[in-house]
Amino acid sequence: MLTPHEDQLALLLEHTDESVGTPSHHPMHASAVVPWREPQPHETLEATANAIVRSVTGASPAWIEQVAAFGDELAHPSESDLSVAFVALVPLGTPVPDGGRLSWFKLDSLPELSSRQQKIVQSAVSAVRDRMDLSPVAFRLLPLSFTLSELQQMYELLLGKRLHKASFRRALQAAWLVEPTDEWRSEGRGRPAQLYRYAPKKRRKGRRGVRFDLLTP
Repeated sequence: MLTPHEDQLALLLEHTDESVGTPSHHPMHASAVVPWREPQPHETLEATANAIVRSVTGASPAWIEQVAAFGDELAHPSESDLSVAFVALVPLGTPVPDGGRLSWFKLDSLPELSSRQQKIVQSAVSAVRDRMDLSPVAFRLLPLSFTLSELQQMYELLLGKRLHKASFRRALQAAWLVEPTDEWRSEGRGRPAQLYRYAPKKRRKGRRGVRFDLLTP
């Protein structure tokens, strides 16, 4: 589970009472784990993943997708031979249950994870960024109406890099992803900013999504 936190993504982790192996360089040594659960009988993997999110946050994820299966020699903390990873985005400010077992950690300051879970986290973050050109990922974390600056900030946060403002707006227009509303919002001393909403139009043949690789300043 990932959520916006200040200027980057944060990952939800559960603290462990003790490491799953010793010494500290052992591949199974970990001070935290990604929340997980074994599927119930006749339960689909997607249903299991959604149930994990609901059990922690009390709500369904804003966006969720299967990432990959991991069955290598790097064992999971549960000692399962196979791990199927899903990545879920949850809105900013999503609470976690009291008790101190769960915490949000910025991606640049994660505690020690088991080797397989390190690979799972890396693959999950990469999956979000790879899918942003094809799925409306950023819009799932914004209110129904937003400014173009807020939209760009969300893209930058999810991608983990800065984008060129003018190029970003031209790319949005070319991709036909948003449309203006009749609402405006005052932002500081400057002119009020117009609010937009996600309203993708049918693309002409050959059109594609926003080319993020072309927008870095």
